[in-house]
Amino acid sequence: MTTIILAIGCILVLIGLWGILTRKNMLKMILGFSLLDTGVHIIMVSVGYLKGRTAPILDAAVTDAVNTVVDPIPSALVLTAIVIGVAITALMLSYVVQMYKHRRSLSIEDYEELKW
Repeated sequence: MTTIILAIGCILVLIGLWGILTRKNMLKMILGFSLLDTGVHIIMVSVGYLKGRTAPILDAAVTDAVNTVVDPIPSALVLTAIVIGVAITALMLSYVVQMYKHRRSLSIEDYEELKW
């Protein structure tokens, strides 16, 4: 089951990377970034999962905690990465809205000011 989830994460990363590199519409590029970001999160969670272990909640039922709980660090990193990814996506969308108001175009080819 973990390999299937890992494969899904890798497929999402590849689709997102393809969307970022091949699309000229800035909204589609942002969508590609979001897919790539989600794929990385899925990969991180699937790598941090250990079969047969419980959640890292220590109570009276968990006597041998070292051998029975999952490491909570990957989950905490994924939660932090999700918040950062949402903030970056919102920032990119606000930039695209302002650029659209200025030029009335979403094509990346219409913005040549920063090209070499």
